Amino acid sequence: MQRIVVLGGGESGCGSAVLARVKGFDVFLSDRGSIAPKYRELLEKWDIPYEEGRHTAGKILSADKVVKSPGIPDKAPMVKAVRERGIPVISEIEFAGAYTSARTICITGSNGKTTTTTLTYEILRQAGVNVGLAGNIGESFALAVATGNYDWYVIELSSFQLDGCYDFRADIGVLMNITPDHLDRYDYELQNYVDSKFRILRNQRPEDRFIYCADDPLTLGNLPKHPLGMQTLPFSVKTCDGCAAMLADGVIRAEVAGKRVEIPVAELKIKGTHNTYNAMAASLAALSAGVGPDAICRTLRAFEGVEHRLEKCGEIDGVTYVNDSKATNVDSVWYALESMTRPVVWIAGGTDKGNDYARLYELAEAKVKTLVCMGVDNGKLLKAFDGRIGKIVDTHSLDEAMAAARRNAGTGDVVLLSPACASFDLFKNYEDRGRQFKEWVAAAQR
Repeated sequence: MQRIVVLGGGESGCGSAVLARVKGFDVFLSDRGSIAPKYRELLEKWDIPYEEGRHTAGKILSADKVVKSPGIPDKAPMVKAVRERGIPVISEIEFAGAYTSARTICITGSNGKTTTTTLTYEILRQAGVNVGLAGNIGESFALAVATGNYDWYVIELSSFQLDGCYDFRADIGVLMNITPDHLDRYDYELQNYVDSKFRILRNQRPEDRFIYCADDPLTLGNLPKHPLGMQTLPFSVKTCDGCAAMLADGVIRAEVAGKRVEIPVAELKIKGTHNTYNAMAASLAALSAGVGPDAICRTLRAFEGVEHRLEKCGEIDGVTYVNDSKATNVDSVWYALESMTRPVVWIAGGTDKGNDYARLYELAEAKVKTLVCMGVDNGKLLKAFDGRIGKIVDTHSLDEAMAAARRNAGTGDVVLLSPACASFDLFKNYEDRGRQFKEWVAAAQR
């Protein structure tokens, strides 16, 4: 019996372990940290042996194959030891893909992938397609394959998940954009990160489709390096000749194989240029999956967005509070600030990922009245915006940051949590950061 060892006891790892058990492998899971109670319960329900708080070399290095959770870097000592033994290391996506015949829509990119993934899933679901939502959002792809039976999966893929894919193939691959992100995981070399994103093209056939943003410089600059034998479907708000485009009268048009979606951008509930891109990509993906234009337009008109992405969560003393905790890189914040029409008290900071804040200078100078830095070490952020924003406040906890934001915001302003950084210095993850922000707002309203 082949032995599968799973490294990491979160959503991805535990889903992989369950799939390995369902497929009859000898499976063992190891996590160097602690495993959350809900995941321990899942492992025990499926009678999967595991350890936490350590990696026992003897139990791991006996594996025939290792499934590595995406949060574990390749330079981790145990991963290095596994590779030195010649044991294959793959991602959960690669592992799960081998055990389903369902078709896949796989969405990656630095910004917009969660909204586009959720929107695409909702279009297919509301059109009556037997579809699952998986990957870097919701439940893991592996757990969905182990416990479900879908005809289609809509999968959000991070660069970390793509790094461990070799034979996996997307029937419909979507690349939203590429901007500097996670450079700390890629030796601070942007090209390494770009190459990771382009793994979305891996193994695609002539009948498959690749949807990409024709307005994105890094995407366009790297396309010539890759064979494009599949069908390509570009989208653009700057030209009218893409498969999806913004027409002069403010109408989004998307067309695939003679089927056309046309909808005024004013009818979208999700606002801003970034959401126009998201709607275009989702429309092309849904058309490619065989969904009709009318069904696509119905969902586009009704979809209200995702949690932690420009999510309005309350008003206090005439000040609107917006939770954009998912904005963990500079370009995501750029889109958030670009969409603001009122004076902004901007809360930013956390664990820096090699950010270059210069892209934000013009928007910050024009729209931000106060910057509230929230993190253990705000030095880089303070230095970047010194002299560019009228007032900067240095805080080191959510309560400090929220109190400072409230003091500096007046009637008609927006308090925008849009951090540009990872959350791990003060919070468990960006979801925890966003939920604590919303809880503070809700408590202050009472």
